[in-house]
Amino acid sequence: MTADTAQSLARLAAERVDHRFKGLPPDADGLTVAELAGQRRNLFTGGFATPVLALSAERLEHNLKLMETYAARHGLAFAPHGKTSMAPQLFQRQIEHGAWGITLAVPHQVRVARAFGTRRVFLANELVDAAALRWIAAELDADPDFELVCYVDSVRGVELMDAALRDAGATRPVDVVVELAAGEGARTGVRTETACAAVADAVAGTRTLRLVGVAGYEGEVLKADTERVTAWLRRLVALAADFDKAGRFAGLDEIVVSAGGSAWFDAVAEVFAQIPELSLPVLKLLRSGAYVSHDDGHYRKLTPFNRVPEEGALEPAFRLWTQVVSRPSAEQAFVNAGKRDAAYDLDLPFAQVIRRGGAERPATGVSVTALSDQHAWLATTPEADLEVGDWVGLGLSHPCTSFDKWQLIPVAEADGTVVDYVRTFF
Repeated sequence: MTADTAQSLARLAAERVDHRFKGLPPDADGLTVAELAGQRRNLFTGGFATPVLALSAERLEHNLKLMETYAARHGLAFAPHGKTSMAPQLFQRQIEHGAWGITLAVPHQVRVARAFGTRRVFLANELVDAAALRWIAAELDADPDFELVCYVDSVRGVELMDAALRDAGATRPVDVVVELAAGEGARTGVRTETACAAVADAVAGTRTLRLVGVAGYEGEVLKADTERVTAWLRRLVALAADFDKAGRFAGLDEIVVSAGGSAWFDAVAEVFAQIPELSLPVLKLLRSGAYVSHDDGHYRKLTPFNRVPEEGALEPAFRLWTQVVSRPSAEQAFVNAGKRDAAYDLDLPFAQVIRRGGAERPATGVSVTALSDQHAWLATTPEADLEVGDWVGLGLSHPCTSFDKWQLIPVAEADGTVVDYVRTFF
């Protein structure tokens, strides 16, 4: 950890707890985050107010270690997508667990990462905003250790970047990778290899940009399955080889080839292991990010570890604790967390456990059927034992829209002892 990073994280620990942070004990107002963490309060008996989102300390550490060993086993560099959490403390833990750097999506996120000392950023998006490019140029010029790579996918985009960087008086070129689209009808990216070459030619015609590789996102392959994703990844590798043969990477130390969301990184590992020998070493950069907390829905169903179980298994680390506030009938109940608190863009939350009087048991016969702004609608069968006042622990789907609803998240051990708090910036 650099001195700048340590100092920035220390400022987070010195932040005062108050009404801005949902779920925290009201009697903790005025304490610093470090002081509150030092009290090691219990999530269930220490004054926390429902709803409250918690991260499992043990599962978080398990997931960090698992992806560290996975990347090393497969010879991959790892730049996890930080937009999942936007939590500098987790960025630092990922880097301590071997990450090459952090992947981000928009300039604001890069500013957050830089404020906490992140030295390497992969910006998995096109960047044509002149104000953001002026800021990035200043960051690169001020810090020779700062490395940033971003996408380009059009000649027009290259022209806009070049103009903005020239106007800013940039002295260091911005490193770019040509983004290969994941097929017709996919998201961003160049659709054909011929158009990729035209974009690369445009980059070569500037002094403000430097082509360092190729990249893309296989999760946008239409009707994605192993065969289709693998075919696209082979196109990406072939594009890198063609660019190299054409001498487009002359003068570099390494060639960047990057892909890898959280659903198909096994295919990325398999295809990247087959990258042919090029004129320079290849930085095989994986960008999966949802692993850090994993989830109980979308990614739990799609994780590559389901397809290759001998590699290990990620563990869902989030649980949203709610309280039953209404039991209007034998078939229905309501808890006090809704769209403001729980991810719901891919799957509804999952009722997992019930706590009453300090005892915890499975939420048998209880399911979430809908969310209002501040309520979850529960359907209950005759076997459900549920009363007003019970705590209900919900599993969540899609961590990318879980972190962004909570600015300060308790990290709790299995017995409920809260040992840390994770600050997010969305």
